[in-house]
Order: sequence, then C-alpha cells, then structure tokens
Amino acid sequence: MKKQITNSLDIIGISSATLCLIHCLVFPLISIIPIGISHNHWVDLAFALFGLFAVVKILKTCTPFYIKSILLISISIIIGSILITLFFHHHSSLLYFGGIGMIIGHLLNFKYHKH
Repeated sequence: MKKQITNSLDIIGISSATLCLIHCLVFPLISIIPIGISHNHWVDLAFALFGLFAVVKILKTCTPFYIKSILLISISIIIGSILITLFFHHHSSLLYFGGIGMIIGHLLNFKYHKH
C-alpha cells in the first residue's frame, strides 16, 4: 500500500513539475501576442506549493538520500526564484533549472520504487 502511495506521489510530482515547466517556457511566448493576458506569479506559487506537498511526503519515506537532496534543492530553487520574482519583480532563470531538477528527482524516485 505504501509503495502505491509513493508511486502516486511521484506521478503527481512528475505531472506537476512538467506542467509547471511547460507553463514557464510557453507563457512568455504567449504574452507577446497582444490578447491581454498578463503573467500572474501567484499561479507559479500555486505550482510550487503543489510540488512542495509531494516533496515533503517523499522526504518522509525511505527514499535514498541523493533523491531527497535533488528534490529538496530543486523545490528550494523554485520557491526562491518565485519569491525573487514576487518581491523584486525580476524574473530569474533559476526557475527552469529547479523545474528540470524536480522532473529528474521524481523520475529517479519513481524508478527506485519500481524495483
């Protein structure tokens, strides 16, 4: 049962991180089209909090330290990048690295629990 819950969290984490990365890569391209859409950083924060939920749950499992480290560093980079954007109105490219790290961490965790 615990293995199934962990696999579900990995699938949620992979999906969330992938959607977040797509959102962060595609939205700047959409915003140059004059249709009145402006970027809302609260959406980024919602993605980060959703990802944080999955990471915290994974940190409580018997996952190897290197996977926990990848996930924790990646979510920290993402949240830090979003806070920089919210407070200083400067878009940081660190967000992309954090998103890629989250995807890699969740894929490694999913692969680890498959065995």
